[in-house]
Amino acid sequence: MNQRFYSLDVFRGATVALMILVNNPGSWSFIYPPLEHAAWHGCTPTDLVFPFFLFAVGNAMAFVMPKLNAAGEKTFWYKIVKRTLLIFFIGIFLNWFPFIKYDDAGNFIAKPFDTLRIFGVLQRIAVCYFFASIVVHFFKVRGAFVAGAFILLGYWFLCVVMNPSDPFSLAGWFGTGIDKDILSESHMYKGEGVAFDPEGLMNSFTGIVQVILGYLAGNYILQKGKTQEMLNGLFVAGCVLIVTGLAWDMVFPINKKIWSSSYTVYTTGLALLTLSVMIYLIDFKNAKGAWSRFFDVFGKNALFIFVLSGVLPRLLALIRIPGAKNAAGKQNYLSPFGWFYEHICKPILPVEPRLGSLIYAICFIGMMWFFAWVMDRKRIYVRV
Repeated sequence: MNQRFYSLDVFRGATVALMILVNNPGSWSFIYPPLEHAAWHGCTPTDLVFPFFLFAVGNAMAFVMPKLNAAGEKTFWYKIVKRTLLIFFIGIFLNWFPFIKYDDAGNFIAKPFDTLRIFGVLQRIAVCYFFASIVVHFFKVRGAFVAGAFILLGYWFLCVVMNPSDPFSLAGWFGTGIDKDILSESHMYKGEGVAFDPEGLMNSFTGIVQVILGYLAGNYILQKGKTQEMLNGLFVAGCVLIVTGLAWDMVFPINKKIWSSSYTVYTTGLALLTLSVMIYLIDFKNAKGAWSRFFDVFGKNALFIFVLSGVLPRLLALIRIPGAKNAAGKQNYLSPFGWFYEHICKPILPVEPRLGSLIYAICFIGMMWFFAWVMDRKRIYVRV
């Protein structure tokens, strides 16, 4: 039963919109706690955005995999390899863009490749999509479920076996050493103060399961159709996974940065609950309106808008507007976006700088929505 579920489009678009919102505050120094990632263990609302997107990737797979399987092995491999490589190299392009930067003297120099971060959000999406597609293609629905459970348990086993004394800390997690050996420290993320990549190789295994679970949910929706049984099944499955994730958290902490197995199960449960509520409101009660149309346009050009949200600030950062001098008398410079935050958003309530930072992020997402809306009106859809 192949029915159209508008709620799935809204879910995907809302996830993209929130991903852009949390990635673009006015200042990283002033963020409300729900819009920050957990420092290490734990899960904030912001920590739900990326796993929800991987879950949505799996949902979309459920609609296209039957066509790919029917087209034959050659077409299947061509399609998934092509899409994987495109998304992966777009991610590297985004990390490297705009290929030049200012040096201390204010001159343009090339951004060196030898310090380029190899992995990132899009690269993880590409890797997880690729391997999840293979698992689903060869093992089908039941086999994919078993494979996902095996990966989650195997990842837990590896964490404990590789470092029994301190398996879940920043310093003790086993994956960093392997990432260093394969990627080298110079090509890894250093936002934690050391070489550690939250979108690296080892913690991508459980991300693959997130896509598989999204596929299983999408396949279940397609098989059951718009029925009360389908809705009840999604809701109950979400509750079961949430309880399972919280129970697992007692021995394997919920942690986005190492993408723990408990984190995968817990966030998938929340995604199922969220999706079931959206299906009930949109597809059962027809509670559509401006709110659903707002998110829907993001979903129609999800990859393009996400990339644009990264490219535009980097590009405009090459335009330098003189700002206030620092204590040592050195001239500081602002980008056009930085000027907008400092002179428009931040002064709205100087005693609460987090508000100005949030207002900037909302303005930014509004601008991205406008681009998405124009593309939708002109029926321009960028696919990979």
